[in-house]
This record gives sequence, C-alpha cells and structure tokens, in this order.
Amino acid sequence: MGIQVPSDQDYNNNVIEKLAEQKAIDDWLPITSSRNAKWWYSAFHNVTAMVGAGVLSLPYAMSGLGWGPGVVILVLSWIITLYTLWQMVEMHEMIPGKRFDRYHELGQYAFGEKLGLYIVVPQQLICEVGVCIVYMVTGGKSLKKFHDLVCPDCKNIRLTFFIMIFASVHFILSHLPNFNSISGISLAAAVMSLSYSTISWTAAAHKGVQEDVQYGYKATTTAGTVFNFFSALGDVAFAYAGHNVVLEIQATIPSTPEKPSKGPMWRGVVVAYIVVALCYFPVALIGYAMYGNSVEDNILISLNRPVWLIALANMFVVVHVVGSYQIFAMPVFDMIETLLVRKLHFKPSSMLRFVVRNLYVVATMFVAITFPFFGGLLGFFGGFAFAPTTYFLPCIMWLAIYKPRKFSLSWWTNWTCIFLGGLLIVISPIGGLRHIIMQAKDYKFYS
Repeated sequence: MGIQVPSDQDYNNNVIEKLAEQKAIDDWLPITSSRNAKWWYSAFHNVTAMVGAGVLSLPYAMSGLGWGPGVVILVLSWIITLYTLWQMVEMHEMIPGKRFDRYHELGQYAFGEKLGLYIVVPQQLICEVGVCIVYMVTGGKSLKKFHDLVCPDCKNIRLTFFIMIFASVHFILSHLPNFNSISGISLAAAVMSLSYSTISWTAAAHKGVQEDVQYGYKATTTAGTVFNFFSALGDVAFAYAGHNVVLEIQATIPSTPEKPSKGPMWRGVVVAYIVVALCYFPVALIGYAMYGNSVEDNILISLNRPVWLIALANMFVVVHVVGSYQIFAMPVFDMIETLLVRKLHFKPSSMLRFVVRNLYVVATMFVAITFPFFGGLLGFFGGFAFAPTTYFLPCIMWLAIYKPRKFSLSWWTNWTCIFLGGLLIVISPIGGLRHIIMQAKDYKFYS
C-alpha cells in the first residue's frame, strides 16, 4: 500500500485554516480585538494607568525622604520614566510590518523566546495583580471614608464590607471585552484623578501650615529613618507605574507604514505626562509643606474639612480606581485567556470569559480584604515589581536590540537608568515589608 503524500493544495488549505483560526483568536482576545483608538485614547488611558492612588501617598513619601532628596527623586522619576516610556513607544513597531502588542512579546524579541517570557511575565503579573489588589484596598478605604464623613453618627461598618461593595462593581465591568470598550470609564477615571489631586492640594493649601509642623524625619532611630526612606522610594516608584500597560494601549491604535502608531501614541503620552506633573508635584510638595511628617499615608485621610469637599474627593478616588483597576486587569485577562485558548485549546467563548474574569475579581478582593495595609503595600510592590518594568527593563531591551556605541550618550543614559532602577529594586521592598510588619503587629484579620 503506497504512502499518501499531501498535495500542495492540502498544504495550502491547512495554512489558510491555521491563519483563519489565529485571526479568529486575535479578534477575540482583549488586546488585539480592536485597533481603532484615537491619540486621545492614549492620553487618558495613560493618565488613568499612571495617576493612581499612588499620588495620594506622595506627601507621606516626602515625609520619609525629606525636602532635598524628595524633590530630586520626584523630578528624576518623572524624567526617567518619560524617557523609558518613549523607548517602549519606539520599540512597539521597530520591525516593519510587525507589532509588539504585549510587553512579554517585546521581551521575547530582546532576550529570546523562553528567557523573555521568564523575565517579563512574572514581573508584569506582579505589577498588574499588585495594582488591582492595592486598588481594591484604596476603593474600600475611600468608600469607608466617604460613609464616615457623610454619616458620622451611623454605626461603624468594617472595611471588609466596603472592599466587597467596591469589588461588586468589577463583577459587571470586567466583562467588557477590550481596551476600547472601557475607554469611557477610563476617560471618567482620568478626569477624576485630576479632580481629586486638585482638591487634595487646594484643600491642604486652604488649611494652611499646621501648628507645630515638623519637617524632620519621623522615626526616632537611625534604622527607622533608613527603612522609612527605603519605603518612600517604593511609594514614588508605585506612583510612576503606567509602563506595564503601555504596549497594550498602543496595540489599540491603528498603524500603517505611512502613519505608524508611535506618532499618535507619543502625542497622547506627552499630554498624559503634563497631567501627571500637574497632579504629582502640587500634591506632594503642598501636602508635605502643610502637614510635615504628621501627614497620613493617604493625604485625604489627613484632610477632614470642609466635609462635603473631602467626601466628594473620596468618591472621585473611588471612580478613578474603578477605571484604573480595569486598565490593569485587561492585560491579565489577555494573558490568562491567551494561555487557555492557545496553549490549552479551550474554545473562545463568553462562558470562558465569565468564569476567568469573575475568579480574578474574587481572588484580588480576597487578598485585599486579608491584607489591607495601604502604605506598606505601595512601598513593597513599588520597589519589588514596578522599578524593573518602569525604570530599567526598557533600557536593557534598548541596549540588547539597538546596541548603541559604548560610552555614547544613549549608552550612558541607559546604564544610568539601569543603575538607579537596580538600587530601587534592592532597597525599597525592604522598607515596604518592614512597614507591613509594623502595621500587622496590631492587626486582626477581617476586622
């Protein structure tokens, strides 16, 4: 009996079938399903991703850093992260006809198929899942603060229930299919972030410098001062954490050889960074100037009057972190759904999406309820995970791909960012972890 050799026609049919199957999956996955975003989508997605609850902890970070180092670190972080964001926008389409739609795809191109995955995916997941957990805590705390301000005589309700109320919104919103479908929520979130940032620094300025204000370091021991400094570095790193979703945002912008996506994307990034500066610098500097080292780890908790304004600001925070949670959850949904559909060969379906996304919301809610240490969480996640993906991983990729001449300006710039980011990843988680341990001593689970 002769062996049947597949004909060219059969081979072509197989290839066409495979390509059609791949296209169907791409059209279903959240990151690649819609490519009709405008440049201003990039602006408000980036504002929503970056100007998170981290801005409210900046006066507290300043109390750990002190005036001189604090101002230098804030400005340096703004410059370095804008530079690394520009690198990522440029690298998105460095190969004509190919787009690196996900952070790990760029990592695989720079470091190799397997190594790229091992380097990027764990860090990106820690960042995105970490942000979602921190925002669950922030949303719950802001709802509780709103309730306590509006109804001071009401019965005290535990933070756990407010986190659950906040999570309930995400059981609905998490089923929006892709980035473009959450653009309305993202725009509202971006407006809210500018609003509550403005309220927090104007209310602080209106209250004026507090009596007996002190700008020296809060800790009485050298070890305490050093650990607080480390933790504050993590808070600043957390505040500049939008890079984890930048390639995924750029993936939603249409691109042609004549008009690549980097043009509109960069325009959006510049607008976003101007908004970031308008939010971060006044909140950090005025908040610290008014309260000194007695400022809370969330500036809005330090401000109690006028009641209506602070209550409103807390609701703005809730709306903003609803949008931010969705921005950071979308790439996680994409990773999980890609794994299930491409590797484990599940059928793309609404039911699969329903189960995956609800389980994710439940998981982040459970961790948030169990460990609601806002300040310590920022410091820990900020240094441990955000420093690499924001401060120096883009620089390492740039050096690996473009290979700039040794000792040229590009070479020096990238190595400086890598050195500073490396310091950050080593020292800030230590401070954050100590902060969590200090708070955990008196903490009762699910109280």
